[in-house]
Amino acid sequence: MTAAQTQSNSSYDIVIVGGGMVGISLALLLAEQPHSWKILLLEAQAYQQSASNEDRPSFDARSTALSWSSRKIFEAAGLWSELQSQASKIEKIHVSDRGHIGLTRIDAEEAGVEALGYVVENRWIGSVLLEKLAKTSVEVLAPARVATLKPLKKGMRLTLEATAESESAEEGSNLSIESSLVVIADGANSQTAQKVGIHSNQQPYGQQGIIANIALEKPHAGVAYERFTDQGPMAMLPLADHQGSPRCALVWTEPTAKAEQLMAATDEQFLSALQESFGYRLGILKRVGERYAYPLSLTTSTEQVRRNLVVLGNAAHSLHPVAGQGFNLSLRDVAVLADVLGSARSSGDDFAALDTLESYQQQQLADQQNTLLFSDNLPKLFAQPSAAIALGRNSGLLMMDLIPSLRSRFAQFGMGMMTKEAGHG
Repeated sequence: MTAAQTQSNSSYDIVIVGGGMVGISLALLLAEQPHSWKILLLEAQAYQQSASNEDRPSFDARSTALSWSSRKIFEAAGLWSELQSQASKIEKIHVSDRGHIGLTRIDAEEAGVEALGYVVENRWIGSVLLEKLAKTSVEVLAPARVATLKPLKKGMRLTLEATAESESAEEGSNLSIESSLVVIADGANSQTAQKVGIHSNQQPYGQQGIIANIALEKPHAGVAYERFTDQGPMAMLPLADHQGSPRCALVWTEPTAKAEQLMAATDEQFLSALQESFGYRLGILKRVGERYAYPLSLTTSTEQVRRNLVVLGNAAHSLHPVAGQGFNLSLRDVAVLADVLGSARSSGDDFAALDTLESYQQQQLADQQNTLLFSDNLPKLFAQPSAAIALGRNSGLLMMDLIPSLRSRFAQFGMGMMTKEAGHG
């Protein structure tokens, strides 16, 4: 969509600021509804050409673990069959505490599902979402950044910055558009939210998350490993084989100083340290791909809803990566928000009114609180050096391994099927 088109057609029902996986997912769920929503999606970066099956796969491709609840949401949007074509099933989860006897194993068959979750390369998720988006009436402007965001008597006015890559830069003027509802989904510490006085509360963990793909000696057999150490948790998630070699996606959290040492280490030194920490359940760890590291913190926005405004995704809450809950929680937020907006539209209510948006927040409150508490407290529990606490948590793991009902509750939480019930954080 061109800047000129936007200028001549500058009033929308909903403007979504942020065209990542969260923003596009919301646009697609709304587009599936029978209402004729007029939606504009803004993304700060230009979209690359859509990936395809013919693209040469990369050993280093980043990935996301999708929960069972995310599968159900993507099914409702007509996206799952394509996403599943390049997804690796998590058929079992193996949870252990390094240096201690406690462990538990969670099985998809016992939980009554095909898989506890799925690991999908981000490149493929993006490709499927963008291909579907192109078939909807959602208008897209990328690259585009919000310069100002101001409330009106009814709705919001956005002024978009002219960028070097956009037509508006050549025209020498910024674009001004109006929208009944603005959804901010442009990532943690959102610059757009800050423009209207919504800031982030940040609690640094003093840790970094290291992400890399690892080539294995033994096939992973669909098992995801969650291993807790006194320095932080690590996960090895099953990926599709690459050129005949089994792979896992590593998420390894370590204190900042140790993480920096690991990032500076040679591949051989890194693999040796990982092998020592993880063990030999997957045999010899043969190769590490490109490594990425990022600081970890629990980040929550000071507000999630105002009249005519919603903050969504990492802009609303950014979690510790343990158990891979971040994107899955955001996608559940997206699904509930789309339902609330659609219901208000159907009943003739103001979908951008404060009480409508507060009803969305209220519906998701328990889910958000429980998921944040779970992701925040679990690594802290396993980092405690106290022998009494170690005994307690290992007894808990052993009990879970012995008692199916405990395993079932844990599995349902991880799959996003129990997070709305109070008291299960």
